[in-house]
Amino acid sequence: MNSAGDALVAVALAGTLFFNLNVDQARGQVALYLLVTMAPFALVAPLIGPALDRMRHVRRYALAATLAGRGLLCWAMAGAIPHGDQVTFLPAAFGVLVLSKAFGVLRAAVTPRVLPERITLVTANARLSFAGLLTAAAAAPVGAGLSLLIGADWLLRLTPLVFALGVVLVLRLPARVDDPDAARPPSPAGTAVRRRWRTLLKVGPVVAEAMRANAVLRAFSGFLIIYLAFVLRQETFAPVPHNAALGLLAACAAAGGLAGTALGAWMKARAPEVIVYSTLAFVTAVAAVSGALFGLWAALAVAFAGAAGQTLGKLSLDAVVQREIGEEIRSSALAVSETLHQLVWVAGGLLGLALSLIVDGRVALMLVAVVMAVALTMLLVHRARARRRSGDGPGR
Repeated sequence: MNSAGDALVAVALAGTLFFNLNVDQARGQVALYLLVTMAPFALVAPLIGPALDRMRHVRRYALAATLAGRGLLCWAMAGAIPHGDQVTFLPAAFGVLVLSKAFGVLRAAVTPRVLPERITLVTANARLSFAGLLTAAAAAPVGAGLSLLIGADWLLRLTPLVFALGVVLVLRLPARVDDPDAARPPSPAGTAVRRRWRTLLKVGPVVAEAMRANAVLRAFSGFLIIYLAFVLRQETFAPVPHNAALGLLAACAAAGGLAGTALGAWMKARAPEVIVYSTLAFVTAVAAVSGALFGLWAALAVAFAGAAGQTLGKLSLDAVVQREIGEEIRSSALAVSETLHQLVWVAGGLLGLALSLIVDGRVALMLVAVVMAVALTMLLVHRARARRRSGDGPGR
């Protein structure tokens, strides 16, 4: 239900910010939306993460609140669209995004408490992601049809019903989702926050390493989504019309997400750190080849690879955090991860927006492939140096 609601919101926003405007107007609206969602996101790590850590004894209600809050904000956006009220629309859209991230943080923090026997964290994360992707893939076409029939504003008015059903399902989760030990009286606020941040700074090189590698994948994903969307609107790839090309792009991105999830489930107990680096190397190679052979099919191929890489990298990173970080600060660590990766995703999107004005697909993808190759080399060199300093053997 969380994924279905998010998919309906994404369809409504796409119609409002992208498809109903000409290219220049859409570019300005998308840039404004990216900036609005990026600037306040610094609050997610210092505020939302620690708050969720302190709410471990009422996690079900916290999960329900993230769903109910999005339903109310969707209703507010629906009222703002007919009047062009950006003062209401953009903050409400930002709130939906933040609450969606908060739900993801809570879900990842809860997963180890409901992990079935003989199933690894990577597999569990993959199955959760797979269910969400399938639901989103089914909900998005329905939302697009409803948006054409009744308009984006009425689609947003129907979305709260989906989130309300999600609230009902969340409240039916087993009691072990909540941690009763977390209900003890908290430390003074300032002391608790300082201690939490000192702890987060010492989470260890394994988590930091996985975060940096995954950040490269997320930035590439943000670049691809924005850049290719505008390129496919501006250029003609005969005999495929613009809207059909955009539909194929969305389909390939969705298929890539499903493929990444399936790979994550199949890899099971394999080292998630190795998965992240292998994925980054593969995506870099696909970007380089797609740049050299740029065309519609190359754009679709790199969209597939980018979506698969982002999904697989996220599954592996969550498994590393869930394995390495204690439950008392797990939500904070996941919130830091989500904030970092939201910021780099937006930065990648803004880069894609800028490059869509000045360079063609061949040059843009080759430039990005070079940057990713340099980043991968630096990460591997840093990893090798850290292992030599620590004296760990190859079996660590």
